[in-house]
This record gives sequence, C-alpha cells and structure tokens, in this order.
Amino acid sequence: MTSPLVRQAHDATNVLHALIYFAPEAEQHFTAAGLEPGRMCYFAGRSAPMGAVGAGVVTATFYNFSPDLVAAAIPRAWQLAAPAAVLQARFAAVDAALRRLLGPELIAAPDLVTLAGLVRSAAAGCTPEGRPLYAGHADLPWPDGGPHLDLWHALSLLREHRGDGHVAALAAAGLSGLEALVTHTATGEGFTPEFARASRGWAAADWDTAVAGLTARGLLDGAGELTAAGLEVRAKVERDTDRMAAAPWLHLGDERTEQVIQLGRQLSRAVVKAGAFPAGGVFARRR
Repeated sequence: MTSPLVRQAHDATNVLHALIYFAPEAEQHFTAAGLEPGRMCYFAGRSAPMGAVGAGVVTATFYNFSPDLVAAAIPRAWQLAAPAAVLQARFAAVDAALRRLLGPELIAAPDLVTLAGLVRSAAAGCTPEGRPLYAGHADLPWPDGGPHLDLWHALSLLREHRGDGHVAALAAAGLSGLEALVTHTATGEGFTPEFARASRGWAAADWDTAVAGLTARGLLDGAGELTAAGLEVRAKVERDTDRMAAAPWLHLGDERTEQVIQLGRQLSRAVVKAGAFPAGGVFARRR
C-alpha cells in the first residue's frame, strides 16, 4: 500500500464523517437529550463512546483544545445526559443530516451502499492498541437504520483510528497540543491562528508562549513561519500518521481502496454542494 492511497482515502471520505460537527441537526438532538448548546455538544458527542470520562481524558484524546475549554463542558455534560442518551442523539442527528444533504435519491443509491460495504470492510482491519477514541467507537454496536448509518459509523472508526495515530505522531515529535496547533496553522493548509485560538479556547498569552518556545527550538522563525526544521517535523508527523493509518487500507487492498476514493469523492462533493459546511472553510474546498 503506497502512502498516497492512504492519504487519498482519508481526504476522499473525511467530510462524510465531519459533517456532523457542522449540521444543525446535531445541536437540535443533543439539546433535546439534555445537553447545553455550544461546545458541550461537540465534546460530549464525540467522547461519549468512551463513557462518562473526565475532562482530562477528553483533553488528552482530543489533544489540541484548551483544558479550560474542555473542563467547562466535561464532566458536567454527563450530569445532564448519560453517554448512552448522547450516543442515541448522535446517530439520530447523523440520520437526519445525511437524509437532508443527500436527498432521497442518494441516501440509498447503489454507490452509497457499495461505499458503505467497502469502508466497513476496511474498518475491520483496524486494531485498538493505543487508540482510545477508536476503541470506544469500536465497542459500539453497528447502527440499525440503513446503509448511510453504516457508512458514517465505519468512517467514524477510520477517522478516530487515524486521529489516535496522529496524536501519537505529534507526541513522538515533541509537540504539545498547543504546539501542534501553532505549527499546523503555520503550514497555511488549515485555519488561521485567530480562528484556531478561538475555536480551541486558547488565550493569546498561551499562544504567544508556545510561539516563543517553538522559535527557541528552531521550528519557527522570527516571523512565525516554519523553518526548514519545522517543515521537516510537520512532514514527518504526516508521514508517520499515514503509516499508522495504513492498516485498514492494506486490509482492503489497493483496488478496493481506489474504489473508495472514487466513490468517496463523489459523495463528498454532493454533501459539500448541499451546504454541509460554511462557505470558505477548509471542509468546503473543492474535492
């Protein structure tokens, strides 16, 4: 399995998982279950497969969020809604969002059914060792509600399996959660520092301290740009992430992985065109 296929499979399908973090149906169903609107829905919705864990576990596994931001929502979320209720709300939100975005023609189209089967087969090649977010999701029963829910759950398994590996790569590179965020924005491939600080809950002083530390280590220059050493650190993180994410695609094989890429791009374009993400955001880019 070549590294480009691993990355391409992720890029072709990730928006089909990530749409739940932007869909209005998510907050509607989470608040109906008892959660408060806003960040609590995100933190509780994504961490619920691990059970009623504390703020430390969520901060560790999500990696680049401010501990204070997480602690404002967790563990209080579990006093308002048990993890089982949150999970039920999450799948109900996914069902509603996908039905809206794909419409009656695509929701049960042969290509979607085929893609669901392929990514479920790929997910069977994942292993849980050292991957807590993946393991929590893998312990859940498969949803009963149609191939679109099988598709989303399988992609969630693949996404969290990859994400756990990415966290391991960042830690091995000596990048804290905040330093990972700072260097990611410096690549110019994601969001801006201002948006990163606001969305991840970091104070400007914390950000400036991280920048100073990275500059002292020779990873950023005086203008806040990645140096050659910084670029290599980020490149190695991505190489290691792809390497640790390869198992499910090796299990599926090159030919079927290429089919995932083709079908995933088609469905991803469909949900983006249907308005799944804010215009101009990283997920709304052409695929």
